[in-house]
Amino acid sequence: MNNYHPLERKSRGRVALAVLGGLMAVLGATFFRLQVLRATDYAMTAEDNRLRRIDLPAPRGTIYDRNGRIVAENVPGYAVTLLPAPLDSLESSLGKLAPIMEFTDEDVERLMDRARRERGLPLMVDGDASFEKVSQLEERSSDFPRLVIDLRPRRQYYGGSAVGHVTGYIGEITEEELDSEEFSDRIRYDQGVVVGKTGVEKQYEATLQGTPGTRYVEVDARGRIVGNFFGTDDNIPARPGQAIQLALDLELQEFIHEIFPDSLSGAVVALDPADGSVLALYSAPSFDPNEFVGGISPARWRELNDPDLTPLYNRAVLGRFAPASTWKLASAAIALDLGVVQPDERMDVPCTGAFTYGNRTARCWNRDGHGDVTLLEAVQHSCDVYFYQLGLRVGLQRLLDEATEIGFSRECGIDLPQENPGIFPRGPEYWERVWGYTPREGEVLNLAIGQGPNQQTPLKMAQFYAAIARDGSAPAPRLFTQGPAPEGWELNLSPEALETMREGLRRVTAPGGTAYLSSLEYWDLMGKTGTGQNPLSVRGLAEDHAWFAGMAGPRGQTPEIVVVVLVEYGGGGSAVAAPIMAKAADFYLRRKYDIEISPVQTLREHLMVGPWPAWAPTLPPARNPVTPRPPAPRTDTATASPERQPGGGYR
Repeated sequence: MNNYHPLERKSRGRVALAVLGGLMAVLGATFFRLQVLRATDYAMTAEDNRLRRIDLPAPRGTIYDRNGRIVAENVPGYAVTLLPAPLDSLESSLGKLAPIMEFTDEDVERLMDRARRERGLPLMVDGDASFEKVSQLEERSSDFPRLVIDLRPRRQYYGGSAVGHVTGYIGEITEEELDSEEFSDRIRYDQGVVVGKTGVEKQYEATLQGTPGTRYVEVDARGRIVGNFFGTDDNIPARPGQAIQLALDLELQEFIHEIFPDSLSGAVVALDPADGSVLALYSAPSFDPNEFVGGISPARWRELNDPDLTPLYNRAVLGRFAPASTWKLASAAIALDLGVVQPDERMDVPCTGAFTYGNRTARCWNRDGHGDVTLLEAVQHSCDVYFYQLGLRVGLQRLLDEATEIGFSRECGIDLPQENPGIFPRGPEYWERVWGYTPREGEVLNLAIGQGPNQQTPLKMAQFYAAIARDGSAPAPRLFTQGPAPEGWELNLSPEALETMREGLRRVTAPGGTAYLSSLEYWDLMGKTGTGQNPLSVRGLAEDHAWFAGMAGPRGQTPEIVVVVLVEYGGGGSAVAAPIMAKAADFYLRRKYDIEISPVQTLREHLMVGPWPAWAPTLPPARNPVTPRPPAPRTDTATASPERQPGGGYR
């Protein structure tokens, strides 16, 4: 039996219809919002779930040498990347990849640490995978559904270890670098971007770095790659960086690398005196920048940071050494500038093998002495006694002032990220600060022969000798000559005084000079030997450092190359460093003038393979008829005070 009145049933029906209508309206509004108002948002979300972005690294700019030879460029390489996934999934994938990629447990853990730090970002497994490994991965692509193999630019350095300290090396950008002002451009710099770490790669990072691009791949609901996606304008090709051309002569750089003694450390710097540009800049031991491409292993990194060898340390611009007798030319230049000596002037006390000043006797390297010599002859024979007296004529304070003005206590201004200034006292306060006493005039004896508190980089000595080869001015050495350059400095010497300096250097490689056996067949070779003390040699635990600084060019013409050689613990400069300088200059000039390169270059080498060559004058009679005896023991240190410690001379 129906207990409801017909009117009540009708009323309830209308309420039900109203509720149902309201529900339908809400449902319709929801559908309208989802399918019309927010259709674009959900479409984009779906698209994001379907697509994965892959960053495309930009090729770095090519680096050329002065002759157009490629020093560094980009060649096709392969990068292996895993798309974002849960950490346990990534760890499983890395475990499967390890046998193919030859990963150690340490490598896998390092990659996992990186994945934890950069969650949600693609994980680059290998930035420089070999073709053989890539082929194996392609054959087993079904085992690695989240693996992406990209054809990417790979940096290639054609000089290898010969150019390591010039080009520097590259590596992935760090978080600290990303936070710095230098890398604030978020279009070009983000996680995973490769940047210059040292050398030219770092110095000209802003020029060499390109603009990365992007591409997209399609994935299924489980994140597995199903193919490339080309239906979007967001696929942007990478734009390469700008190329630069260096003043470097790559063939000369490689030649120096070949002839430098592989068991010794040191540096060679070659400058073009026409503009001060860098022809070669070599430091031994060196490293191959190709080892850093794609990442370097921790074990190899530890080897490169060996404190005994320090192959990453650029001795040419960072190493500071007592310049020894190569600095005698600076003493001569200062004395000529001040007018306290003339080229043909003799000192009051002839060289008898020693010189007494106050209560100190300072020895010459030649125990028998050089006799009564002029300035030119003192340079030729590297007479310490002459330069002791020359230093006293100049005076300690004036020598400090003039040497500081020339720039022996500041950087040269080369366009590299790091350069050490020379060490040279600016005033008496140096002795007070370092040793706690006020210097007396006798300190000038050591300074005048390139010892004492005087340490210079090979680059600084090359810049000084370039000034002698030029008109007295010394421009800042540059690797990339088209960039801005700091101001250089200038010797206030007349053309006649500069020619006097060059004539003194010319006599060093002439018959009777300390480096005659390094003279060359075609070229006018001028230079100065140096044998510098170091903390080990003064204790008899190692050899002295060997120097040779000089210049060369066609006979009777302006020098066209300046070369400075330092060989650590090499012993005598004339026996070890001078031949390297002569051979480097000969190699450069022969190529410049299209003369056949010969393996027999110096006079010493000619005498080793045959009779006395017709182009070389024979030795004149010895100045001193007494049979030579071994040099006197050398006892003063690179930082010794002549007032406190007896000294010994240096060639």
